[in-house]
Amino acid sequence: MHGTALHSIGELKEEFDQLRIGKDSLLRLLEEAELPESVYNSNAIENSTLTLDETEKILFRQELPSHHSKREIFEAINLGAVTQYLDEKIRKKHALNEELMFFIHKTLLSNINDEIAGRFRQKDEYVRVGPHIAPGPHHLPALMTDIVSEYHSAPGDPLDRIVLFHLAFEHIHPFRDGNGRVGRALLNFQLKSHGYPPIIIRNKEKQHYYEALRAYDKNQSVKEFEHAVTPLLKESFHKRIAYLRGDEIVLLSKLAKIHPERSPQSLANAAKQQSMPAFRERGRWKVGKKMFEEWLES
Repeated sequence: MHGTALHSIGELKEEFDQLRIGKDSLLRLLEEAELPESVYNSNAIENSTLTLDETEKILFRQELPSHHSKREIFEAINLGAVTQYLDEKIRKKHALNEELMFFIHKTLLSNINDEIAGRFRQKDEYVRVGPHIAPGPHHLPALMTDIVSEYHSAPGDPLDRIVLFHLAFEHIHPFRDGNGRVGRALLNFQLKSHGYPPIIIRNKEKQHYYEALRAYDKNQSVKEFEHAVTPLLKESFHKRIAYLRGDEIVLLSKLAKIHPERSPQSLANAAKQQSMPAFRERGRWKVGKKMFEEWLES
């Protein structure tokens, strides 16, 4: 990532690391509360029609909607199981490897397509993503070994290696199905393994995500993905820092009424650009009240 982004993220990580000491239970609660939103968005990007409320009922109450397909219901159940499995692997300091990827993929496609679950594409199993034709099956073993090795051994900031791995993984598209969901699950596994919080790539903003993937497919450019990920990572830091500080969490729209000198649009833009320490919960922008006052003063 470019220097300015890394510097700002580095400062947030320092504060996060100091505040999180002795508060693992609070961080776990935050991630548990985020689980339906994370699962909903990752599946919605792949055209699932489940709503956030329905996803939450499936994951937390085992309430299965009758008007959705078996595939969509298992997509939610399975991705929730993958997320929890990876959290356990992080606690055990498990390293990223092909065995882990195979297990994630097998879990993700369980009761959906068991025939192709837990293995790379084989024989004549080719895939196309827009204009991009992914590498042929015979190239996959070497390509996947290379990107895992490079992720573990390349010098430089871990965020650079995480970004490059995700782009390379999606470019290779090693599985017949489920590449996007597996890739995003691995992205958060890698972030958390390096002490960063997870991010949510939202369905409503998937166009930026797709454009970043296409830029890499076309000319190996990583800057578009860096620009897409940086504000999401800042937002995740801002949310956790607000809770870890014990700040009063308020709706940004409420503060906009109290501060008429700031137009609602300017506040919304500052939140989206993450120049303000705001964050979203269930699609609504919120902010720590004290953090907002500090932002106004600065």
